[in-house]
Amino acid sequence: MIQRREFDQNLNELRELLQKMGAHVEHALVEAVTALKNLDSKRAKEIIDRDRELNQMEEQVMEIGSRLIVTQQPVAKDLRRILVAFRISSDLERMGDLAIDIAKVTVRLEGQTLIKPLVDIPRLAELVVVMIQESLKSYLDENTDLAYKMAKDDDEVDHLYSQTITELYKIIIDNPETLHQAMSLTLVGRYIERIADHATNIGESAVFLVTGHRPDLNH
Repeated sequence: MIQRREFDQNLNELRELLQKMGAHVEHALVEAVTALKNLDSKRAKEIIDRDRELNQMEEQVMEIGSRLIVTQQPVAKDLRRILVAFRISSDLERMGDLAIDIAKVTVRLEGQTLIKPLVDIPRLAELVVVMIQESLKSYLDENTDLAYKMAKDDDEVDHLYSQTITELYKIIIDNPETLHQAMSLTLVGRYIERIADHATNIGESAVFLVTGHRPDLNH
């Protein structure tokens, strides 16, 4: 009985760590896009400096989960809980890296003026922040309906991303001197779109946790 209680406490610790990682990623994405919108390189550098915190949390998830597998030898859903925690922490760490990549673009553009006010990129980020929140909620609540909603959300992100890229290419054609910055902004759009893909992965992990089968929400 005591062993089970300790096991459940460790599982709760994993859940709390993943929630913290999710909050960190959300904040990093919002801050990175805000820094880009204002070409605030100081703010962007602060985001880059905080990257180590997310890596440390991922290491904690791996350490707790590995210890549970070795000492408790869990099976069935208990084992899936740990494997899913590994997978989600990996997705969140990659999402954090992509937020850092956005901040690095801002640093590279230091001293420039934006070729256009940013509208679509912040909108993309808003959609993806909701996806991050909902994907983690689908995991924490074991809500497969919310997990399957990820596919619809991801389609909306893909559509807006395509629209963003098309507009930037038009700017390049009309004003070739904007090429460098426009291509940097297309990269930012791509980074945000990839964060959405990782949020979709978390939705898939939530479904796997509940059902034991991994769906493909990207198709």
